[in-house]
Formats: sequence, C-alpha cells, structure tokens
Amino acid sequence: MPDLPLLQVSGLACRRGADWLFRDLNFAVRSGQLVWLRGHNGSGKTTLLRAVSGLTEPDEGHLTWAAVSHAAHEPGRQRLVYVGHLNAMKDDLTVCESLQFIARLHGQDGSRPRVLEALRLLGMYHRRNAAVRTLSQGQRRRAALARLVLESDAALWVLDEPFDALDIAGIDTVNGLLKGHLARGGSVLLTSHLPLDVSALQATELTLGPEAAA
Repeated sequence: MPDLPLLQVSGLACRRGADWLFRDLNFAVRSGQLVWLRGHNGSGKTTLLRAVSGLTEPDEGHLTWAAVSHAAHEPGRQRLVYVGHLNAMKDDLTVCESLQFIARLHGQDGSRPRVLEALRLLGMYHRRNAAVRTLSQGQRRRAALARLVLESDAALWVLDEPFDALDIAGIDTVNGLLKGHLARGGSVLLTSHLPLDVSALQATELTLGPEAAA
C-alpha cells in the first residue's frame, strides 16, 4: 500500500472580498516533510495556514487527513499545532501562566514543570515569572514557540513566520526544533520571509501567486 500523505490539499481556493487569493491549489504534506510556503505580501499565505488549521473556511476545495476527509470537528485538526504571527499569549498573565493556559486549552500537559522545561529549551526560563506585556517582541516569539515543545506529539506544525523577531541564537534554536520534529516523522507547513536552509531541512517550496490562481 502506498505511503499516504498526512495532509492532502485538493482544489483549494480562498478569496478576500471579490478577489481570489488563490484557486485550484493542490499539494500534499507527508511525514518527515517540511513545506515552505512562499509568495508576495497579500498572496494568501496566512489565509492558507488558517484554512489548514480550521480557523477559516476555504471557498472551494477540501482537505484530507491520512485519507479521511474532515470538517472542523473531526480528529484531523487535533493532530496539528498552529502558531500564528500574533503569538496569542495573554498580556496580563505571566509567561508560565499563559503557556499553562494555552496547553490545557489544547488538551496538553500544562503542568508547571513541563512548561518550565519548554521555556528552558527556548531560552526563556529567566523570564518565566514576567508578565507577557513586559516581553520584547523576540521574547514573545520565543515564549509562543515553546508550544512546539509542549505539543510535540502533534503530527503537523503549522507556523506563520516562526523566525520573526528572533536573534541568531533564537533562529538556531527553532531550526533545531524543526530538525528534531522532522527526524521523528513529524511534518511542518510554514511561511518565512527569511531564507531557510533548504538542504538541511529537506524543504519543499510551494509558491502562491498568479500561477496558483485560475
């Protein structure tokens, strides 16, 4: 039996107002594969990530998880973790409290020791008791990406500009997380305006734009 893709996107189309962002989009994401979504500003990259994550409905087409077509309530989307570009952390909570809240919201282990270990791996342990509102943009990004450690059992990571605001050390840390996830058979769908090490990550590039529209 052929190896079935973790995610199959078939005939997908999304629009903004009267304008199509993309149409008849077809691609697959397989175990151990990273798909690097590229395109100019406004080409629909974030919209596509949100559609895959169940946060917006496509106008046409469908998604299939391991050969089981799904809607928002089906198990497929429970197999992914989505980290958007806004970080989605609560400003009035401490870093640790905010991650505990998010982890428990997604049915993950939100215990303090587990969260502290994730923060340690992301170089944020020293800010564990700081209010989120006091963090720099780079620190917010590191804290949000700690979810990749807390939800490491998710088969698919959907990441919108994961390297945004990170310094070189932060970029190296995230690249290490990506490589580890792929080595374990996980998959990644991401956008990044920064160049990726395509060879090291064995990335497949997918470009949105006029060529993706009917």
